Amino acid sequence: MEIWINPACSKCRSALTLLDAEGADYTVRRYLDDVPTEDEISAVLDRLGLEPWDITRTQEQAAKELNLKDREAWPRDASGRARWIKALADHPKLIQRPIITADDGTAVVARTEEAVRDALSR
Repeated sequence: MEIWINPACSKCRSALTLLDAEGADYTVRRYLDDVPTEDEISAVLDRLGLEPWDITRTQEQAAKELNLKDREAWPRDASGRARWIKALADHPKLIQRPIITADDGTAVVARTEEAVRDALSR
């Protein structure tokens, strides 16, 4: 199990606390320092069953600068998928956190205790 975190994020710290309390075996990836590649982001999206715009933090300054809310400039369909993934790789602060990749090959955006427990049960 791997968890992508930003140590400054309270939801990430809460997820780590719960993983530790449950005695989980996991690896921490500080994704702002160890930035995922486009291929890694694509693979995690496949594991999540989500699209890149589903895990994009649109309130971040970089999202505003890129004008990600403009659906014409940033279509949320197959035609825009690669561009969204590139934006996440180029601006990792845009990636929603924490993300846990479970041992069964799936992943969850672990922003709640229930989501962390779900990942632990897989």
